[in-house]
Amino acid sequence: LKECDDEGLGVVCDYHSCELFPERWFDLVLVLRAKTDVLFDRLSKREYSDQKRQENLECEIMQVVLDEAKEAYAKDIVIQLPSNTIEEMESNIQRAQTW
Repeated sequence: LKECDDEGLGVVCDYHSCELFPERWFDLVLVLRAKTDVLFDRLSKREYSDQKRQENLECEIMQVVLDEAKEAYAKDIVIQLPSNTIEEMESNIQRAQTW
C-alpha cells in the first residue's frame, strides 16, 4: 500500500469485514447489498453449505457488514450499493473507478 500511496495510485480492497483495516486507509467504503433471494441463489451456485448460506443470509438481513462499516469508519465515506443485477454491478464498478 505504501508504494501505491507514494505513486498516487488508487487501491481497491475487497473484504467482508472492517476489523482489520484502520480508517486512515480509506477515502471511500462501498458496502454491496443483495436481496436475500439473489444472495441465496449465488451462494447455492457456489455450493455453500446450508449452514453457511444461512449465516450469510442472516448477516444480510441484519445488515451486519453495513453496521460494522458505519461503526468503523466515518459515516460520510460509507455508501451502500445494490448488487443484485449485472447492471448494478457494472454501475458499482464505474462508481469505484470514478472515485
